[in-house]
Amino acid sequence: MMQKLGAEFIGTFVLVLCACGSGVLGQIGLLGGALATGLGVIAMIYAVGHISGGHFNPAVTLAAAVNGRMSVKEVVPYMIAQIIGAVAGTYVLSLIAAGATGFEMNKDMLGATGFGEHSPGGYGQNIVILAEIVVTALFVIVILGATSSKSMAGGSAPLAIGLALAALLIVVGNVSGGSLNPARSMGPAVIAGGWAWTQVWAFWVAPMIGALIGGYFYKWAMCCGTCSTGSCCSH
Repeated sequence: MMQKLGAEFIGTFVLVLCACGSGVLGQIGLLGGALATGLGVIAMIYAVGHISGGHFNPAVTLAAAVNGRMSVKEVVPYMIAQIIGAVAGTYVLSLIAAGATGFEMNKDMLGATGFGEHSPGGYGQNIVILAEIVVTALFVIVILGATSSKSMAGGSAPLAIGLALAALLIVVGNVSGGSLNPARSMGPAVIAGGWAWTQVWAFWVAPMIGALIGGYFYKWAMCCGTCSTGSCCSH
């Protein structure tokens, strides 16, 4: 179990460093940030996915549990490891960023996600939550499908997952800042505090709802709406 938690920690650490660091250190814009995040996820799934399943995201862990891909008793430990990894990744990012002349700690510099005046495009709370629900649901459907034993993706599943994440981040990045992942939003919220901390609840609620919708939709689709036991949906 400790190996799995260690894999989730380091995977989430790298994900957050790529997702937030690309904007803080790289200044490469929405497209660059989305690609950096997707590439980071691809790399870490190949690196440690065989150990833990390569979730790096509490929403993905929830969807995996819904579909019988993991034991229910592993869900909370996975999520704790992911949160710690995200906070550690953000902390390291803040240390690196502080090396720049004239650096001043603020939430935007650490890649915090938000709504209202803190949304990149000025989108309100309800729209941001809706967007995060939709894209997270789509993301977990891709993950569950690509990693299914019946999938045609095979060894290229990490590519499908990473590219799907990048594409969805491009779509939603200007709306919410692009989370799809409670841990990814939790890291900057813990380190930066302020408005990021008061708004992080939305980036727990929305992705988790999206994960349940996507997870149960995939489970229903695998069963063609006829399976009553759920056993045919766990592959």
